[in-house]
Amino acid sequence: MAQRIGLQLFVSRLSSYTTNHELKRLFSPFGAVSEARLVVESKTLRPKGFGFVTFESEADAHKALKAMNGRIVNGRLIFVEVAKDTER
Repeated sequence: MAQRIGLQLFVSRLSSYTTNHELKRLFSPFGAVSEARLVVESKTLRPKGFGFVTFESEADAHKALKAMNGRIVNGRLIFVEVAKDTER
């Protein structure tokens, strides 16, 4: 059975200057992005350097993963992978 790629991608090693809007703009060429959010430090509200991008289509998420993983953005090599499900 083939492994299904999720609709949500985890993006790491982002510049601290990256914004939610810029993250969405970076991934929008690959398809409809329903959400792009950076994880921020609760006290300082500064980005921690990673975030999540959610696509409306699994095929679009797969295209973005292949195209953006290992790409240099704002002078930093970023990594993109399928976000892991966490049970709470």
